[in-house]
Amino acid sequence: MKVVTFGEIMLRLAPEGYTRFVQSERFNATYGGGEANVAVSLSNFGLDTEFVSKTPEHEIGQAAVNSLRKFGVGTRFVARGGERLGIYFLERGASQRASKVVYDRACSAIAAASAKDFDWQKIFEGADWFHFTGITPALSDAMAEITLEAAKTAKQKGLTVSCDLNYRKKLWTKQKAGEVMAELMPYVDVLIANEEDCADVFGIKAGDTDVTGGELSKEGYKSVAQTLVQRFGFKHVAITLRGSLSANDNKWSAMLFDGEEFFFSKEYLIHIVDRVGGGDSFGAGLIYSMLSGFDKQKTIEFATGASCLKHTIEGDFNLVSADEVQKLIGGDGSGRVQR
Repeated sequence: MKVVTFGEIMLRLAPEGYTRFVQSERFNATYGGGEANVAVSLSNFGLDTEFVSKTPEHEIGQAAVNSLRKFGVGTRFVARGGERLGIYFLERGASQRASKVVYDRACSAIAAASAKDFDWQKIFEGADWFHFTGITPALSDAMAEITLEAAKTAKQKGLTVSCDLNYRKKLWTKQKAGEVMAELMPYVDVLIANEEDCADVFGIKAGDTDVTGGELSKEGYKSVAQTLVQRFGFKHVAITLRGSLSANDNKWSAMLFDGEEFFFSKEYLIHIVDRVGGGDSFGAGLIYSMLSGFDKQKTIEFATGASCLKHTIEGDFNLVSADEVQKLIGGDGSGRVQR
């Protein structure tokens, strides 16, 4: 099975530990980005993956590409050119102090990309699945058009298409997001979202839910999923349910709706090492489960378990194996040393 993902990979600069931006004299450099994170996860699970993007030809662009190659992700369709690689700065929160992200990604190589950079007919040869997020079309009007072309081509070639809504208020307005994403949705089979995305992008809100207070209503999200399927005709809707108790401690679970039945995962109480990439690791777990033919309950358990483990790993990438996820969802979550 082969999965193609499409999006931006960025340089991530983060102060050491819980140091604030204004305190820090040094920053740790790693790489990441929504669709790149999904590709790495799936490669670690043993699937054939191809990441499509555009990066500069200079050494920083090459370092970003190398960060994917070392985990077995295919990069032969990463176009080269442009002036700069996008950057994001991450300040890790603690207790009641929230984490902060500062973007420096304007005029990045992929934001300035054009349709001629991507031959989708060739890219999708032999592929089974195409994944993108709402971040990619938010990068520029041209990227919105390119993403639409990719989704249309994927559907024409018989691929399953998944999308993580991933609304980012620092990239575009709710109104613009709703307009652009609504045009993409007819080509999407599997929609992935969190407890806030559906409200921000499509105005579909869950009742009896207080995200900041950590109180989420299962019945409310059933209604959200049903409305999404009725409006757009998705085959599956998966929603992650995060109860934020503090920056360090979250309740984490998820729901899957197949148009007829609802499936809820077990709930984990997570002490967070690094939250960034948690949703991407969920998406990767969902894709892997569906391609592996798991039943619906195991599919949502595997996806949730994979993302639970990601919260314990530094950096954007979820560096766990399928076997480690299987052990967790099988009941081995004690964290005891394995010898």
